[in-house]
Amino acid sequence: MARATLSLAALAAATSSHAAPPPLDAYGELPEVEDIAIAPTSGSIATVVQVKGQRRVAVIDDAGKIPFNLATGPNKIRGVQWADDNTILVTKSETVGLGFGFLQSRVELAGTILIPLDTKKIELVFSRSKGVADTTRGAYGIRKVDGKTVGYYGGLAMDVTREGAYFRHGRTTLYAVDLAKNMPRQVAAPPAEDHWRDWQIDAAGNVAATLDLTESTGSWKIVNAKNVELARGVDPNGDISMLCLGKDGTTLLYSIADEAGDSRWMEVPLTGGAAVEFLPNQAVERIYVEGRSGNLIGYRLKGEKPQTVMFDPARQKAVSGIFRAFAKRDVALMDWNADFTKIIVRTSGNGDSGTWYLVDMTTHKADPIGNERVPITQDDVGPISLVSYKAADGLEMDGILTLPPGREAKNLPVVILPHGGPTAHDTLSFDWWAQAFASRGYAVFQPNFRGSTNRNEAFIRAGDAQWGHKMQTDVSDGLAELVRQGMVDPKRACIVGASYGGYAALAGVTLQHGIYRCAVSVAGISDVEMMYRTDVYESGNSKMTWRALRKQLGDPKGYDAISPRRFAASADAPILLIHGKDDTVVPLKQSTVMANALKNAGKPYEMVVLPGEDHWLSMGETRKKMLQSAMDFVQKNNPAN
Repeated sequence: MARATLSLAALAAATSSHAAPPPLDAYGELPEVEDIAIAPTSGSIATVVQVKGQRRVAVIDDAGKIPFNLATGPNKIRGVQWADDNTILVTKSETVGLGFGFLQSRVELAGTILIPLDTKKIELVFSRSKGVADTTRGAYGIRKVDGKTVGYYGGLAMDVTREGAYFRHGRTTLYAVDLAKNMPRQVAAPPAEDHWRDWQIDAAGNVAATLDLTESTGSWKIVNAKNVELARGVDPNGDISMLCLGKDGTTLLYSIADEAGDSRWMEVPLTGGAAVEFLPNQAVERIYVEGRSGNLIGYRLKGEKPQTVMFDPARQKAVSGIFRAFAKRDVALMDWNADFTKIIVRTSGNGDSGTWYLVDMTTHKADPIGNERVPITQDDVGPISLVSYKAADGLEMDGILTLPPGREAKNLPVVILPHGGPTAHDTLSFDWWAQAFASRGYAVFQPNFRGSTNRNEAFIRAGDAQWGHKMQTDVSDGLAELVRQGMVDPKRACIVGASYGGYAALAGVTLQHGIYRCAVSVAGISDVEMMYRTDVYESGNSKMTWRALRKQLGDPKGYDAISPRRFAASADAPILLIHGKDDTVVPLKQSTVMANALKNAGKPYEMVVLPGEDHWLSMGETRKKMLQSAMDFVQKNNPAN
């Protein structure tokens, strides 16, 4: 089979090593390959790539030809998938102003770009219907119905008058869209006011189950297609979600929280009956769902040696072989064709700055089809390892250590890089930010503090009400462990982070003292009470939102005591604040009020505003600016040499 190697984006893997590290832009630039998907039967692949700093969507067929190649302009592309062998779907988002009358002044709206390869007539899903806004509020699957390809999307109903079109109510309605005609029909009603709703679509394209949640009380109910109740309960925090249909499509899997707060997966027949626990006492990392039926086909368990289970023996054999072949790397199954004979795999980790493979199970070959960062060769990738340690109270945890290439792990300058979320975790994979600092001579440590998602539910719950307290000392306890092992110099440490990690960076030099020589906060929270008030207000004063926030943050009376802004006068190291102007998750105001507090206190600080940038650093030029600014600041205040 002739297979193009995405030369369109200069994706051939580099083999030569560098006498000097790659330029900083090689790390800060968006990946040259952002996503790849494979067609159900034809063998063609669709990809989102970067060419000379410009995003493009391209299709490469089974013969290696490129029948489609389109520059996406300023659109922020989030992913690509195949609806059928002739149709690709591209997910994009943009930051928009909502104007008067909305609780949020700006919001990130998603849209789905529909691209038929035969006509190449590009349009947004819902764009032909005046009664539905051309934004998609959730994707619920692609199905074949009466020979037609139908996409199921959440949409916002519009009232059309002579004066214009207006949102009817802003609550999500479920539509089935004939993708060949781009014409929607409503298949499920929106929830009532103060309710939230979710749906599961079966293989035939019917609404198999509906979850309805009352936001004020947390009461919830799941019903089947005939409105027969399958399950009900009350959870004040709204910890209820439908996952997928069971392996044969006759059951529903859903997740609830028990009295201790642990997630439990339940399985119930779609015809009704008793629910039983699915995979009791197992920590599931992810599930695999057949995209054209909605049925569960397998799952991956957490642990020191993660295990992937597929229900079909042939698929199990294929997947076991893939994980065995890439045993020394972080590997993920990204997409597969209809009969699971061709699988798209992404790897990264030691010696690998991000590689995409097409695995052909009929020939048992894995061909590299894309490299995310061509200028960063395997010799440029700093060694990545797991460091286990105990917090001051004895809780066991770990973190990811990235070392400078070719340097001995002894008495190194260090950058502590806590992750965002905080319900997230870092893995043994290539991290562009960590590798950038490592390339300039720094050890980089990414602590998976309590509240992270790499361990069990109890570990996640241990982070409740611990912002600025044990979650913060977990970070510095990781630094102390590296010092104890002689790997880093305690007098040459800085703390850097984004989002929650930005909060931890600010807290590291205001709530804590004598540990770090500088702090860099990217889109960080400086005032916890302000965050709480903003989130509750923008939720429409949802009781569920304030309950969830109080569970995570603790009693509001203590928010000032954990807010770096309130302790600006105590800052004992220079601070760099970086924030995207279009951030809709952590508003720019969180950084501006911190800057004002530092200025009033006479403390050294710098601030960089990234025009047009969002919370996720989605734009290449501004992301590179962020990285350069952060690197310059750290090198000035904590030189590596």
